[in-house]
Amino acid sequence: MRRLFYLAVGAGLGVAAVRKLSKAASKLTPSGLAGSAGESVTGLARSVRGFVDDVRSGMAEREIELRDALTGDERQNGER
Repeated sequence: MRRLFYLAVGAGLGVAAVRKLSKAASKLTPSGLAGSAGESVTGLARSVRGFVDDVRSGMAEREIELRDALTGDERQNGER
């Protein structure tokens, strides 16, 4: 009975190791590397787009502040 238990545990560990190794090997194939690179480029594009949006909104806010400072036209209650 004890041998059967260890045989089952060994088989389970062997199957798990083979599945993990095949998954890792598939990532190293040309199509796996291309998919990985594509995801990286997409993530980078999203980050850059978010940064540009933040800069534009900051520029718009600062432009309003400067216009108000130059014209002396400060609006009440946060109206813009």
